[in-house]
Amino acid sequence: MHQVNIHDAKTNLSRLIEQAVNGEPFIIAKSGKPMVTVTAFSPPPDPAKRIGFLQGMIEVPDDFDSMGKEEIQSLFEGAR
Repeated sequence: MHQVNIHDAKTNLSRLIEQAVNGEPFIIAKSGKPMVTVTAFSPPPDPAKRIGFLQGMIEVPDDFDSMGKEEIQSLFEGAR
């Protein structure tokens, strides 16, 4: 990782950003003292793409649609 001083970074910012985006991070220094590291930004994964992340880990019973049918019916209709 190469180091550039603040003045050179300001002068060549576009070129340096392109290098960082292409996988070549760099350090900006002030009076020879490293201040910041510049790297390409990678956005966090889209939470909407997490559908199916438990696939194969949960099993739904075949009678899922009728489970607790009598209890649910009595809750709606009241005790008989």
